[in-house]
Amino acid sequence: MTYDAFYPGREWRDTDGNLIQAHAGYMFYENDTFYWYGENKEKSETEWKVWHWGVRLYSSKDLYNWQSEGIILPPELTDTTHPMYFNSKMDRPHILYNEKTGLYVMWIKVMKSAYATECTATIAVSKSIKGPFEIVKSGYLPNGYELGDFDLWKEGDRAYIIYEKPHTELIIAPLSDDYLSCEEPHNSYFHNIQPPFIREAPALFKHGGSLYMITSGTTAKFPNPSEVAVADSVMGDWRVIGDPHVGDAKRTSFDSQISCIFKHPKKENLFIAMADRWLIDLPDNLPDIVETFALRYRPENPIKTFNEKDWTKRNTKNARYVWLPIRFEDGVPRIYWQEKWRWEDYD
Repeated sequence: MTYDAFYPGREWRDTDGNLIQAHAGYMFYENDTFYWYGENKEKSETEWKVWHWGVRLYSSKDLYNWQSEGIILPPELTDTTHPMYFNSKMDRPHILYNEKTGLYVMWIKVMKSAYATECTATIAVSKSIKGPFEIVKSGYLPNGYELGDFDLWKEGDRAYIIYEKPHTELIIAPLSDDYLSCEEPHNSYFHNIQPPFIREAPALFKHGGSLYMITSGTTAKFPNPSEVAVADSVMGDWRVIGDPHVGDAKRTSFDSQISCIFKHPKKENLFIAMADRWLIDLPDNLPDIVETFALRYRPENPIKTFNEKDWTKRNTKNARYVWLPIRFEDGVPRIYWQEKWRWEDYD
């Protein structure tokens, strides 16, 4: 099967006919080729038994049709202490190329439980985007903190990490010259009292001289409203300017969570928000996600009718992708739902 457009929320298969497995994915562009990589969930009948099957890479010339380039960081099948053990909670691989060392540097987040406890960073390197990547550091605590959802941002000859200190705040810090550790000073942002209000899944992009960051609330695999903030510099003052999703009546970011925003290299004003629809069959009458998760933290109001595990035990290898263009209206990023769209139709 071949594609000539994006179909957000529908099945997306590679050139071999298999479901694309690049969840919580990110984009890398090199030599006129797009590389999409992410969590491989091909064996995740339920995440409570198999969380991941390594990091898989795909390549494409047109952004519609993707060829599998294989697993670039494989799962560990026997050593339960290994960061890539198949039931370790490995999330959100990010890759930066370091011109000084000539290495591609991958950061991943590893949790010891599905509830964001004992979260550390594992770092791997390769001489090629196609791998294989070799782990050079594990159990790392950036700035001495646990590592939640994160993004890596490169500007000029400096790189930065933007990460959730689990269930408390977002931290932004510079990376070392080799991208293998964090440096000081670090800044702290978006202090909130508890999930679901804590911001996670930061995704940065730059437009018109300003930096923008879209974040998600903290509601496990369940979608929630997104929030966009703007700043003059990555470690500057971030100002919240609202939810970018227009017409999102369910307050679920169109039933998805953004993982990456990238500018099309051949289009002056086209930014594409890459998002995951982790749970593909959520009913329209599901209780308000934000309110439901807020109640979890109020013992006087226990949740009796909503069992999170009933949903998160479901088959995440069938999770889908929601890619949508970002429009700018009076300097504010806006995302509108589209059943079908083509990047060629944008300036």
